[in-house]
Amino acid sequence: MIAGYTAVVAIVAAAAGVLAIVLGLAGRKPSDLSLAGPALIELLLVAQLVIAIVAPFVGNPPTGNAVEFYAYLVGAMVIPPAAIVWALTERTRWSVVVVGIGCLAVAVMIVRMQIIWTVQGS
Repeated sequence: MIAGYTAVVAIVAAAAGVLAIVLGLAGRKPSDLSLAGPALIELLLVAQLVIAIVAPFVGNPPTGNAVEFYAYLVGAMVIPPAAIVWALTERTRWSVVVVGIGCLAVAVMIVRMQIIWTVQGS
């Protein structure tokens, strides 16, 4: 994995999470502003999947358990669309808070994936 890319994804996910939580606690219902963050995170995670597939073939294999890494990645890829569906189904301020919590969860998961890829021994 690329450390810089991981940092960008984690920062974007954390920023989107904080924004959505603030919007939700301020009483805002789901809107383009609150749902753009998870959509962007999903695109970044798809790019992360491509990077993770290509990296071992160019000499950057994971030092940790590859199955654990991909389980985290697939799990992280499920969270943003699920949060968006939840927000569009419920359409309350609390669903926007749930979107924010989902974004923060992805931020934590992406950092853990970096640890599995680079630090954790098999």
